[in-house]
Amino acid sequence: MTRILLVGHGRMGALVEQLAPEYDCEIAGIVTEENGVAGIAGAPDATDVAVDFTTANAILANMQALAERRINVVIGTTGWQDHEPQVRAVAERHGIGVLAASNFSIGLHIFRTAVAQASAGFAAQAAVGAWIHEAHHIAKKDAPSGTALTLKDAMIGAGYARPIDVSSTRAGSIPGTHTVGFDGPSETVTLTHTVRDRAVFARGALEVARWLVGKRGWFTMDDYLKEHS
Repeated sequence: MTRILLVGHGRMGALVEQLAPEYDCEIAGIVTEENGVAGIAGAPDATDVAVDFTTANAILANMQALAERRINVVIGTTGWQDHEPQVRAVAERHGIGVLAASNFSIGLHIFRTAVAQASAGFAAQAAVGAWIHEAHHIAKKDAPSGTALTLKDAMIGAGYARPIDVSSTRAGSIPGTHTVGFDGPSETVTLTHTVRDRAVFARGALEVARWLVGKRGWFTMDDYLKEHS
């Protein structure tokens, strides 16, 4: 059984707690906004891995506290990339394992591969323009989403060098929809990934948490998928 320290107990943290037994995971402790790094310092010694769904401003302090405890970390928080060099340095200095992702939907990352393949094909078509549109619930703070930026990076990495327009919608309770489009003089191609239930992110985070136990280094969802394809 994997023992998880849950860092953050908002909507996503609560879903991870609820679904943990389905994945042979036990919640070893819960760190809330109120107890912060003190809660991490007091985590049980038998903790295998932490799952962090807090805020961008809390990531660096959380990582420092977790690394000092030699606890591996799954980072599901978004919008913290300005702190990434410091976060990576902390992880490397203490020799822990970290997997950070803007989105833990397994389907989304397979979708990302399809987007990259399409981008490579359209890169040579000078008349074809590209865009990304993402939609999320009204409470999501970062716009564009971390996932939209990840998709843009995948498109650029595949060789699409022209401008990519990125736009965002924040409304209602939308769990998350990402559409990538390519438009030419006489045709349009769109690829869309739609989340029906936020539980998909919690399920993915639990799968990744089990995989990260005992590992050392900085990992991405691609590393996870290589062993599960």
